Amino acid sequence: MRAAFLLAGLAAAVPAAAQTATPIAEARLRYEQVDQNGLPLDADALTLRVRAGVQASHGPLTALVEAQGNLAIAGDYDDGLHGAVTRPLIADPQNVAISRAQLGLKLPFATLTAGRQRILLDDERFVGGVGFRQNGQSFDAVRAEVTPLKGLKADLTYAWAVRTIWGIDGTGARQRAVSGDNIFANLSYATPIGALTGFAYWVDQDEAAVQGFRLSSKTFGVRLAGARPIGKAKLAWQLSHARQSDMGRNPNDYAADYWLADLSLDLNGPKLGAGYEILGASSGAALTSFQTPLGTNFKFQGWADKYLTTPPDGVRDLYVSAGWGWQSIGPARGVTFQAAWHRYESDRLTRHYGDELNLLASAKFGKTTASVRFADYEADRFAADTSKFWLQLDWTI
Repeated sequence: MRAAFLLAGLAAAVPAAAQTATPIAEARLRYEQVDQNGLPLDADALTLRVRAGVQASHGPLTALVEAQGNLAIAGDYDDGLHGAVTRPLIADPQNVAISRAQLGLKLPFATLTAGRQRILLDDERFVGGVGFRQNGQSFDAVRAEVTPLKGLKADLTYAWAVRTIWGIDGTGARQRAVSGDNIFANLSYATPIGALTGFAYWVDQDEAAVQGFRLSSKTFGVRLAGARPIGKAKLAWQLSHARQSDMGRNPNDYAADYWLADLSLDLNGPKLGAGYEILGASSGAALTSFQTPLGTNFKFQGWADKYLTTPPDGVRDLYVSAGWGWQSIGPARGVTFQAAWHRYESDRLTRHYGDELNLLASAKFGKTTASVRFADYEADRFAADTSKFWLQLDWTI
């Protein structure tokens, strides 16, 4: 890659320091069960994901290589590429791949990264790593993170390919990789009330098989995220607005808005939260609503995954959450219980789509994190009743 050779050449002009090498190793064992109304059979998947690699540094230059594999140990499910469509989708196909292969150059005022890398911007609503799925998402890209002044950061990426969650067997609308010209630009400044970020994302895809170029778009927006202690408690807030429209070879002519208002309160144990998120509609035609094809969408609008693609009439999500956390209970550390409830409506015509309940319990035992997760979606005018259950173990070196 020409960008990687450029970084290597720049590093050669900087005095070398001691060499170090750090191993990368992690594993995730997960059981997922899905019951979806309208399909005759349930889906069950026991999968194991392993990632291994090394990061080496020599002065300001770093090199990182990471491989990953996902093994379907047992179960019957539709993984999106194989399996009977009479069962619900569990988007974790078997896969072996190089998930990251990158060079980095760290300078006093900037960090440059070239190659296959994970990119997580802000809350990952628009650009993320899709970390919950076993295969994840990475980018073949060149990225520059520049801090010219205290509190000011510019983050600019050009990505020519997106390595998707579908892995080596990806095909058709679910490609192994989606090529194109993608530009992600963020400019953030630390203000007294939080980080104020202006962003611009151009997604210009070259694969006609992926929705006939209908996911190509340009998005411009602003985000404010901050937190403040109140005695022993902590109040956090997020506000965001964006405007999206078609670009490139997208045959649709549309414009749609995004809004987010989120508030959370951590009472040093009890946790409360509420928010309202809108992915707006345009004409009501398919893929003319606000889309986030490169985001970590599992984090938003419920874990039942009914809104990974925004419906033609958009979606409004009113949600509340409550939980409790403990530093330790016996041998368990970082113990957390969490519940969230969502009410979904269309943005256009304001119709009730459905409601969803999400539950999570997690704890850490040494280097292993154990979690139990549940989602129950009750449909009204969109999708079908669906319940999902997960048991998961995450280990890292």
